[in-house]
Parts: sequence; structure tokens; C-alpha cells
Amino acid sequence: MTDTDIKAVFFDIDGTLTSFTTHAVPDSTVHAIRSLQKAGIKVLICTGRAPSQMKVVLDTMPVTFDGVVAFNGQYCFDDSGFFASQSIDQEDIRIILDWLDSHPHVVCNFGEKDYVYFNQDDDALRATWAQLGKTAPIRYFDDPHERALTHETFQISPFIGVQEETELVGLCRNVRGVRWHPDFTDLIPADGGKPRGIQRFMEHYGIAREQTMAFGDGGNDTAMLAYAGIGVAMGNATDEPKNASDFVTDDVDHDGVLHALQHFEIL
Repeated sequence: MTDTDIKAVFFDIDGTLTSFTTHAVPDSTVHAIRSLQKAGIKVLICTGRAPSQMKVVLDTMPVTFDGVVAFNGQYCFDDSGFFASQSIDQEDIRIILDWLDSHPHVVCNFGEKDYVYFNQDDDALRATWAQLGKTAPIRYFDDPHERALTHETFQISPFIGVQEETELVGLCRNVRGVRWHPDFTDLIPADGGKPRGIQRFMEHYGIAREQTMAFGDGGNDTAMLAYAGIGVAMGNATDEPKNASDFVTDDVDHDGVLHALQHFEIL
């Protein structure tokens, strides 16, 4: 071991734990997670997925995580009963629904704790889901006008470009977009994000920022990698998270997680 006093490691799922090529978690990553836990280090998920969308991935892994940061930091929980969350303000939801009404072609995803649904289907959505392969959750469709204002909504993900995202965010009072895929953005509270999820667990565990480590590959991981005591970008990551990280490891298909932990002598 080294003097590096890491107490908790946070992992993104898609492109970090799971491969976009094999749609599986490498054996070396499973070994690394087990070794971290054997050493007394907490291992947590930190993802843009909803809690209900993780089962399809986590059921394929022969490990149990110590906690979960879902919805890009907006929904945090563990098996001990710890829970903290932050939903989107209803006034902003009304603005987003009005914007969608004026842009009827836009496909949009609405995330509740136990139910995630789309307003409609199109070719872009089917193509994105095809990229996820067997890790793609079931798609449900519903009317957001009937649900979004009566059910707590933690994340709204319209399939729009950067220009439309800027327009929509500019209309809201407390919303920003984080993007891990070029086809859509995840709208969350402006004061939320993956670092806020990490902070919630830091407070829960009584650990310092310097004692955290994070792995990610997408644009929505950028702030997390910059915030963590050690931020590691996967070799398959985009430029933004790579530039924000302390270290760029190998890609997910070439044992990137294990190599980074060995590089920092955590394992």
C-alpha cells in the first residue's frame, strides 16, 4: 500500500464499468472492486442512470456496491438506510413541458425513482438504445403532462443538440444540462451534479474530499473527476473528462480500472 488514503471510490457505469463493445464488465474490474472492498475501501456507483435502470447492469456483476449515486448526483442511497435526494423544481418542469409542446418532434426522457419513461419514440432513440446492447433498460412510454408535475422528477433528458440545450436551459430558473452522449442532455438542478452526490456520501461516511477517487468517461463525469481527490478518465473517454482528470488510464476493454488502481498503489 501507499500513503494515498483513499476511503471511497466512485464509478460511472456506461463506458467505465461496462464496455460499449462487449456490453459487459471486464473480469479485471470485478477483481479490482472485490480487492478494494477487502481492503476496507467503499465502492460506489455514480451514474446518470435512474435506480430502476441499473439492475440490468448490476445483476451481471458478482459484486455488491456499498452505495449508489443516481441521476447524476440527484438520488443517493445505500443498504444501511441512508438516503438523500434533490428533484427538479416544478416551475422548471412546467417550462420544460411548455418548450416540448412548442417542439413536438423532440423525444424526451423523464426520470422518477422507480419509473423512467419517454414521451415518444424515434430513430435516434432506437439507435442510442442499440448502442447499449444488453445493458439497455426497458423503454416505457407515457404522457409527461399527466405525470411530471404529480410525481417527483429527478432528471429530464431531451434528445437535442447543444444549441437547443442552451435555449432551453436559459428559460429555466434552476436547471443545467450535463451530457454524456451527443444525441441528448440530462437536465438536472443547477446546483446538483455528481460532485454533490459524492459530497452527500462524504458527509455520511465522515471522509474528506482528498480521500475520494472517481472513474468516468463522459461529459457528465467531468465535474466529478475534477472534484474527487483522484480523478481517473478511462482511455475511451472524451477530451473534456480527460482534461479534467488527474490521470488517464487504459480503456475499459483493456483493464483500465485495475491499471489505474495499481498506478496509484491503491491496490
